[in-house]
Amino acid sequence: MDTILLNPNIAYLFLVGGVLLTFFALVTPGTGFLEVGAFFMMALAGYAIYFLPIHIWALVLLVMSIVPFVIATRSASRRGLYLGSSIVGVIIGSAYLFRGEGLAPAVNIWLVIIVSLLMGGFLWFVIIKTLEALEALPSHDLSSIVGKIGEAKTDIHDEGSAQVVGELWTARSENPIPAGARVRVIGRSGFVIEVEPAEE
Repeated sequence: MDTILLNPNIAYLFLVGGVLLTFFALVTPGTGFLEVGAFFMMALAGYAIYFLPIHIWALVLLVMSIVPFVIATRSASRRGLYLGSSIVGVIIGSAYLFRGEGLAPAVNIWLVIIVSLLMGGFLWFVIIKTLEALEALPSHDLSSIVGKIGEAKTDIHDEGSAQVVGELWTARSENPIPAGARVRVIGRSGFVIEVEPAEE
């Protein structure tokens, strides 16, 4: 078992997997599965780091790559630049972490190239899309209904119903509005909208 865990190629894969899971856990916290997976992967990679010769500068670069990643998740301003620099830091730091002969990394160069391309592209695409989804307004942003025009589906006064932005709402109005009339939303209280007649 020690020979497998202390193989730089296997340790590299555990390290990259741990970094990926850590980054995803930072973007979508609270699931528990990502955090546990990241912990075990990093623990296995840490075992190899403890026993194998490493480049300290690569370890520092790897750890410091978290800083631009966190900035990218917190601010949309220059997100691509921060996320890109974080990915490059992870790729270089993980590839050169385990000391090989001369300037070459201990990890198989083809493994580094394939994993770096897959990890870099995957991280870029998934993180950007996840952050865009988290920051997007919900499709049913209830506050955006105020000011919209719809149609009274029943007579509206103390209560009635109106079709607005493709949905049927419970509606109220100060003045009676006949069914079929155009209405404008002037307020909302929970799932009940306040409407007034809309000018034709």
